[in-house]
Order: sequence, then C-alpha cells, then structure tokens
Amino acid sequence: MKRLGDDTVLAAGCVLWRRSPHGDGGIEICLVHRPKYDDWSHPKGKLKRGEDALAGAVREVLEETGRSCVPGARLPTAHYIANARPKQVSYWAAEATTGSFVPNEEVDRVLWLPPAVARNRLTQPRDRTLLDALLDALHSA
Repeated sequence: MKRLGDDTVLAAGCVLWRRSPHGDGGIEICLVHRPKYDDWSHPKGKLKRGEDALAGAVREVLEETGRSCVPGARLPTAHYIANARPKQVSYWAAEATTGSFVPNEEVDRVLWLPPAVARNRLTQPRDRTLLDALLDALHSA
C-alpha cells in the first residue's frame, strides 16, 4: 500500500449486491442507514492498523450488514474530507452470500433495492458513482 500523509484516514468498503429473490434475473443493492449521520450509503469503515484494504472491506460488510460476501472487481477509490481530515476509501464490488442483518449502534437499517431505486436513495453523489461502476463491472463480466 502506498504511504499517505499521516493524517489521511484509510477506510474500505463494498458495493454489496445480490441476485433478486424475485426470480426476475435482476440484482439488488444493499444500502446501510447510519443513524449517527442519518444517511444511506454502502457498507464501509476505517481500517485497523496494518489491515489489508480488501480484508477490511469484507470485515466491514460483515459487521454492518451481517452478510458474508465474495469480493469481485475493484471499484474507484473515493477521496474526500471528513471531520477536517482527508479520507481515502477503497471499494470493491461484492456479492452477498450467507448471513442476516441485526441492527446495531452503527447501522440501524439495511435495504435491498433495485439499482435505480438504490441510486435515488443514496445520500452522497460519490456513492452513486460507485453504484454506476458496479453496474459497469457486472455488465462486462
């Protein structure tokens, strides 16, 4: 991993998806609601010291959604300022496998939505860009 400035917060997450349970051949995107920020986003979180970004992304998905996942294509890395510090979030596409959601202090709700509905529900424009990148990656696979 490249060395960043000491004040950069490193985080990772996934755009989590599953095949629609309705048998229509579509997919659904998992969004998490964080009551602290009252926002809808993709599961993500800060990396632990020395943690590999992909391992951190998979860990965050499990912690926030209760789901195991199979990571796929690397998605664009997000760079922004949070709490007056630069933040870098590495993302992957990931297909949900087993598990189930249990509300917790960090995430109180999850929604599984068709891509167009998920796109409109996402709070941050950068998260919409990630959803578009996921759809591109799935269509080229």
